[in-house]
Amino acid sequence: QVQLVESGGGLVQAGGSLRLSCAASGRTFSSYAMGWFRQAPGKERELVAAISSRSSNTYYADSVKGRFTISRDNAKNTVYLQMNTLKPEDTAVYYCAAQPTGVNYLRLGVNNYWGQGTQVTVSS
Repeated sequence: QVQLVESGGGLVQAGGSLRLSCAASGRTFSSYAMGWFRQAPGKERELVAAISSRSSNTYYADSVKGRFTISRDNAKNTVYLQMNTLKPEDTAVYYCAAQPTGVNYLRLGVNNYWGQGTQVTVSS
């Protein structure tokens, strides 16, 4: 089992940048696919970005391609989400997720391990 703690959220103006971090407990972090989901008020949770255990594969939602970058440091048990050129529609609670069975299952959003979430607010 893995525990996830997100940090780095906050309030930023449109066009600005934020970097989210997710620190994971446990010695098996390097075997987990990791990802970031977000949920805006009144909307369903959606996958933003995902990365395979060895960083060989990444996935991005169309809405964030070219603006967001997911990365991980297995030595630090941490996954990051660099968010640039933020837009008001990026406002949401961002959740870190971990999945031992790979990116494809993580993208389904089922049986993932979840963090508690961090709020990102982008003002216009």
